[in-house]
Amino acid sequence: MNLFPDHLDHYITINSENEPALLQQLSRETHQKILQPRMLSGHYQGRVLSMISKLVTPKYILEIGTYTGYSALCLAEGLQKDGELHTIDTNEELVDFQRRYFNESNFGNQIHQHLGNALELIPQLKPNFDIVFIDADKENYSNYFHLIIDRLKAGGIILSDNVLWSGKVLEPLKKDDVSTNAIIAYNKLLKNDDRVETVMLPIRDGLTISRKK
Repeated sequence: MNLFPDHLDHYITINSENEPALLQQLSRETHQKILQPRMLSGHYQGRVLSMISKLVTPKYILEIGTYTGYSALCLAEGLQKDGELHTIDTNEELVDFQRRYFNESNFGNQIHQHLGNALELIPQLKPNFDIVFIDADKENYSNYFHLIIDRLKAGGIILSDNVLWSGKVLEPLKKDDVSTNAIIAYNKLLKNDDRVETVMLPIRDGLTISRKK
């Protein structure tokens, strides 16, 4: 989903930071070889993620939903030299693809892949996090929030992707549309939970930034 006309979206992109060469290559290969390439964060959103990470300068990042590793590499750009990024996904077929690009980057030793159910894996991770990026199964967004909020440092950031869900959040709601129902409930949770302050940005399919008070 794109909220801006193509010509305006192009203008925004070309007047933002350039996409690094490795991420250009990753994007091309994802579109050529991997199913559902629209799941990729892409140039503009990737630069937004990178900028936020550089502003926060996190020591520990948690990413829920790796896909082909594009967003992980963007977020890793702001890591402290001794920092770590932990990324979780359920797709075993993409593990080697992700690792190849991670190893080609400057952050290969700092990025730790975890394969399996995030709800089970997150409690096993030791660090408390400075940034959490949620971009996985929409049905569990609220569950992820409740699981990580006490593991997020004061002043830490939660980034939530797809919060506009192709505009379905404004359409008449269907009872059997589990994902849309879940996103709507999650958006209300972020708005009403006193532990965070939240702003929703009209970037691609909607990106919310929530800061822990």
